[in-house]
Amino acid sequence: MFEAAETGHTIDERTFERDLPALREALVNAQYDLSESRTCAVAILVNGVDGAGKGETVNLLNTWMDPRYIRVHGIGPATEEERQRPDLWRFWRILPPRGRISFLIGSWYTQPILERAYGRSGRGEFERNLRELNRFEKMLSDEGVLLLKLWFHLSKKRQRARLEGLSAERETRWRVTKADWQHFRMYDRFVRVCGEALRETSTAEAPWLVVDGSDWRYRSMTVARTMLEAIRGRLKVARRPPSAPRYPVLLPALDGEEIIERLDLTRTLAKKDYQRRLERQQGRLAVLTRHKGFRRLPVVVVFEGFDAAGKGSAIRRVTEALDARLYTIVPISAPSEEERAQPYLWRFWRHLPRRGAVTVFDRSWYGRVLVERVEGLCTPSDWARAYGEINDFEEQLVAHGTVLVKFWLHVSADEQLRRFKERQTTSFKRFKITREDWRNREKRPAYEAAVGDMVARTSTEIAPWTLVAAEDKPFARVKVLKTLCDRLEAAL
Repeated sequence: MFEAAETGHTIDERTFERDLPALREALVNAQYDLSESRTCAVAILVNGVDGAGKGETVNLLNTWMDPRYIRVHGIGPATEEERQRPDLWRFWRILPPRGRISFLIGSWYTQPILERAYGRSGRGEFERNLRELNRFEKMLSDEGVLLLKLWFHLSKKRQRARLEGLSAERETRWRVTKADWQHFRMYDRFVRVCGEALRETSTAEAPWLVVDGSDWRYRSMTVARTMLEAIRGRLKVARRPPSAPRYPVLLPALDGEEIIERLDLTRTLAKKDYQRRLERQQGRLAVLTRHKGFRRLPVVVVFEGFDAAGKGSAIRRVTEALDARLYTIVPISAPSEEERAQPYLWRFWRHLPRRGAVTVFDRSWYGRVLVERVEGLCTPSDWARAYGEINDFEEQLVAHGTVLVKFWLHVSADEQLRRFKERQTTSFKRFKITREDWRNREKRPAYEAAVGDMVARTSTEIAPWTLVAAEDKPFARVKVLKTLCDRLEAAL
């Protein structure tokens, strides 16, 4: 895997000085074209053996380009805040927006490789981590992120010489740590694990480039030329006129609509029983969130449903039972300019709760397979692949220990119409009804089909949907509270 990078590539000073001005000019021009067009985001992963010049190369490239449009992130051990969330959370936070470039010195590969090299994870776990990262990078690529993955390499002999040379000089000895020498003693095992990681994760969307790190001129020019070629290639593709896909997007029928149609909407709760059951479940929820074990649980509650299905009133009954310091409500509407510059799931990752906290999503990441699908706000290929991306996302949440509870509140078309009219004629409810609500109602058959597909494709064993008959609001509220309490109780 690394043999070609151990041959000692060099560029002489004369050639370097001759070629550098033109390369720098082209690189800066490509950077400005990228910034102006906002064609894609560029994330450059900088990994490799210690002493191979990763930091020096990034610092040099930062001087060759306009640093105002570049961010450099050094990836070290996870902080306490980062350990409170799933592993990829901290990388989602630093993804560059469209039109910008970010260097990640160290990356999402660092921890899995170190865990495997030190023997703290087995082969099965390591392979699962690599498969997860392949899916993550495929999703980023599909969402318009240009991924460049660089591996800076040195032979064992050259790494020793490099570390000894840095240690011998007063000005540079600080750059060599005990961990660097420890890694050197593990060189053979470390390189074997890294080779396996690179082979398994060098994909068509995000291939690895192995760079010989022994000569600073060679490695710097190699990385700069690679960046230039990749950015120019992406800009060239973006300038092509759009064309229709060769093949239609086809999904196997799962008869998801029948799941919704079978829901018994006649379920009701008598007024005399409602208050008693409501107070009982709210009290139960309050006690559960004060349990000492709750401090280790992040909780995510998702509310989806037709307009006027009672999502807001159900959320209020949940939050009435919670300490206001424990929960956050995240209402989801059309994405902002900042959110449109990022991959679709970015705006949901950023709101994930720490342990011992609750985040309530009033609508959620399911918008891609509901409103965006029905309204044509994304391409068929976008919403078709979203089912798998959502399942991956939720699998990561659950693997981290998150209690994930998803509710679909369902009402009939007749009941929805009655509630719409009531909102129009009630002064303090008038703000709840908009032209968009009426327009969405006209497309209800299309929404029902989308809901059916959503439930069929994303109601998994680890993250099932709870379908709530919401024709009777009291029944729906108690059902929501009881389900949430049952899930929390099982987790505790």
